[in-house]
Amino acid sequence: MASSDNGKALARLIGTLPVDNVQALASTLSDSDHIPTRYIRPEAESEPIIIPGDAGDDVIPVIDFHKLLDPELSDAESSKLDLACQNWGFFQLINHHVPEEVIQTMMFVTEEFFKLPLDEKMLFKQPPGQVEGYGQMFIFSEEQKLDWADILFFYTFPLHVRKIGLWPTNPSTFRDALDEYSMEVKKLTNCLLGFMAKNLGIAPAEMATMLENGAQRMRINCYPPCPEVKKVLGLSPHSDASFLTLLLQVNDVPGLQIRRNDKWFPVKPLPGAFVANIGDALEILSNGKYKSIEHRAVTNAEKERFSIAAFHGPNTDATIGPHPELVLRDEPLYKSIDYESYMKLYFASKYERKSFLGRMKLNK
Repeated sequence: MASSDNGKALARLIGTLPVDNVQALASTLSDSDHIPTRYIRPEAESEPIIIPGDAGDDVIPVIDFHKLLDPELSDAESSKLDLACQNWGFFQLINHHVPEEVIQTMMFVTEEFFKLPLDEKMLFKQPPGQVEGYGQMFIFSEEQKLDWADILFFYTFPLHVRKIGLWPTNPSTFRDALDEYSMEVKKLTNCLLGFMAKNLGIAPAEMATMLENGAQRMRINCYPPCPEVKKVLGLSPHSDASFLTLLLQVNDVPGLQIRRNDKWFPVKPLPGAFVANIGDALEILSNGKYKSIEHRAVTNAEKERFSIAAFHGPNTDATIGPHPELVLRDEPLYKSIDYESYMKLYFASKYERKSFLGRMKLNK
């Protein structure tokens, strides 16, 4: 019962104010129109971006999941995974064993939902003071700058926290597609986290215990085209609160950028791959060895971009803090707090626009 109560309490923490639909706004704009001032983000144009080719051999690591499972190849691939988590905090995952049919169906229902007339999409809008459903996240004031995006957001695991009534019924296969996709991605993530735990010197069985009835949240993103593409952001710079995020690129429009060497590094997803990134909770668990990297999404002037982010964390009874075996000379870098307090601090940092990991650090 405690886990259920904690989940409900966390859901109440992140209520969001309603905002205008960006798809509808984008459909009314011509190339000569100016976008509303709430969407204008000077930093979108002023912060430096690494131009493809300028980075030399500096490319995001690629991890082959099939090799991780192969007894003869696993050690070498696990070492690559370990370095990717330390040096990048991001990697692309190929040969991941999620059935192609499951992925294609999830891509299809995503695009079909966002093609619906606004009144049909609004049947699944976020209820007042909540974030699940169709709408936007982290909107706390009428003056706040806005992202150029519309989203669907759901708690998909544990099963008892699902609010199926907010899952779209048009297209008719949406609910089944999301159910199957969420299960496959969670199974994959749990396996990946087992390899990461072993690399960190944590017993995989201990990680499995933390992940039993662990949290999974699904954010399905629609980034409409924008005539003033250099002035907006599809998704504000942030890091993820979770252990591990798997991002699926739905169509061929890129947009993800990660902060690297104080510049924005564009990620070009490989066909059929997931883009994986370390979340804040795993950086804390590893006592800073694995890196949770700030990232953002930009938009396109001509085409919509769709993506699906699956966030994976521990169960709500877990304690978030450095693992005892990873703390050297009794010098933990981060606080240890219960899961609900951790999430409260995360969302409070969002509200106050302050560094979350900075708040979790000791002696700072």
